[in-house]
Amino acid sequence: MAHCERASKPLLQCLQKTYTKGLPGLQLQSTRAFQTTALAREEVQTETKSQPFYRAPDPELVTNPRLERQLLRQGVAPVGSRRRRAALSDSLNIPFEQLPYQCFQEARKVLLADREEKLRDITSMREKIARLEALTTEQAGGEQVKKSKLRAMELHLDYLKVQADINDPLVKRKFEDGQGDMSKPIYRFLADRKWREYRRKVLVQRITQMKVVPDVVQSCDPTLDTKLYFGRRQIQPGEFVDSKASTEAPKLDVQMFEGGEKLVTIAVVDSDVPNVEKDSFDYKMHYLAVNVPISAVNTKVDLGQLPTDSQVVLPWVPPVAQKGSPYHRLSLLIFEQKESQSLDFAAIKAKEKRRENLHCRTLQDRYHLKPIGAFLFRTQWDDSMYEVMKSIGYPDAEMELRRKRAERLPYKRRNPANMR
Repeated sequence: MAHCERASKPLLQCLQKTYTKGLPGLQLQSTRAFQTTALAREEVQTETKSQPFYRAPDPELVTNPRLERQLLRQGVAPVGSRRRRAALSDSLNIPFEQLPYQCFQEARKVLLADREEKLRDITSMREKIARLEALTTEQAGGEQVKKSKLRAMELHLDYLKVQADINDPLVKRKFEDGQGDMSKPIYRFLADRKWREYRRKVLVQRITQMKVVPDVVQSCDPTLDTKLYFGRRQIQPGEFVDSKASTEAPKLDVQMFEGGEKLVTIAVVDSDVPNVEKDSFDYKMHYLAVNVPISAVNTKVDLGQLPTDSQVVLPWVPPVAQKGSPYHRLSLLIFEQKESQSLDFAAIKAKEKRRENLHCRTLQDRYHLKPIGAFLFRTQWDDSMYEVMKSIGYPDAEMELRRKRAERLPYKRRNPANMR
């Protein structure tokens, strides 16, 4: 072995000298000690070291959970999944559509050809819609016939738009990264499909299991993705909310999956108010607002900031639960107003003055409302409930409810009167 090392040593020295001569950058680095100025590369490295990654994390590359929480506190959401960000941090940063995979590029050619065909269908459908709109009411066969035909053609046009982009990998990537434009039908379609896969099922389970349907409304087919926040905390459907947190009106994030704008009515009702005299439960309306505009791009609704002179019929009242009473269900219902027409706020304000026993079914019948969104949270007696009752002037804050003991049947009593 020693003879092999002695024989290969001159060869290794020769290779090292040749390799050093072929890389002038290495010679430059070796002679760098005799100069007083720094290389541009070293200056960049120095600047990078002065700003560590943990102080300014990149939302597209961060993978540490602590740094992710730091970004969220700053109001910046990490892009995509953690697995994707970890893969991007080690990638060559090649544009997605220029990935050097022959099969991928051939598949993109097929998708582009299919998209061109769908675009021709979209152009043809737009021309048909323009020709129908140019016809008079008599030529179209009546106003109702013309409206129904236009509605059907517009729905088919949206379908074609979705089919044109449904297989585009760039569209899917933007949607998964949370950068989709909800004004476009394709992103509304993808968001609706994702919502129906899990979140809608959980919501329907809660409002069905906890008897919001049929106790509050006869039926409800949710078509809106409704999120509720007290402060910065997002509430899950059916979750218990602390009494102090619910003293302020909540904020809503109502995502609509259709184009255009709708006017809705928002109501929050407590269906578990104890009635001691009747030994039953009553209803109480905690909030009522009409003519609230929502759209696919305008999703934020702050119930505490809506104007009281044109929208808020009954302002927010904190929910309370007396000591000894079961938990209270607070149901939030979003009703679509008929043909998205504005309601007469002054007439509703004058008529709906009482909160007690104001039923959502009554509002549906009076103003032709249709439930399209729902949410549910619960409240119960806790350590701060008494203070909340005192602050809002609740009359029965000192009262404690107790369950009435059920009387035994005569044949189960120990000394019934008829046996003495």
